[in-house]
Amino acid sequence: MEALTQNKTLVEQAYDALLEAICTGDIKTGERLNQDELALRLRVSRQPVNSAIAMLKSQRFVEDTGKRGVVVAPIDQKLFDSIYQFRTAVEPLAVQLATGRLTTQSISLGREIIGRGKSHVQSGDHAGALRADMDFHGLIYRQSGNIIVGDVMNLNWRHLQRAMSKVLSVPGATLRVWKEHDQIFTALVRGEADEAAQLMRLHMETAAPRTIRVDRA
Repeated sequence: MEALTQNKTLVEQAYDALLEAICTGDIKTGERLNQDELALRLRVSRQPVNSAIAMLKSQRFVEDTGKRGVVVAPIDQKLFDSIYQFRTAVEPLAVQLATGRLTTQSISLGREIIGRGKSHVQSGDHAGALRADMDFHGLIYRQSGNIIVGDVMNLNWRHLQRAMSKVLSVPGATLRVWKEHDQIFTALVRGEADEAAQLMRLHMETAAPRTIRVDRA
């Protein structure tokens, strides 16, 4: 983590820094969050760090264990399944709303993201493929014009980010994902809202693994 600047409030910056560290594995599952050490690393007082940790706790990224204090929470199967159940309902809606709202720029961006995702798959860059996956769905959220969809799903993606690197490392998984992304986006560009929504629904139903494994510290 880097020292903070003054572009956002210190609480917002501390939250962003800690969330990024948790989701990328810089702070690992089960690792204790020492407020004094974190404040020193971020070059702020304890107050912004404590406020950021409280926000992360309410969002299930960290948990209070009592004697050990606050630690990075594991992603349990119930949370993972719940997110995918929610996505199965929301993602088809987002793609329907996005149909007809695409611009020349967003179409070019979508094709660039798909090309980038496929390239990462071919090179075996699972982290890069995951970032492209997030970018692809993020583009659809923005184009839907529904700010609630974007806000809620972006937070859920941060939970998924912690586990999906393992899921996407399964042989053949990323290849199928990007084939489906391509089909969804092609229907979207053609203005076929119902077809795009159906493809997205099928994508969600087959995307969630039956079990996940998150390494603990």
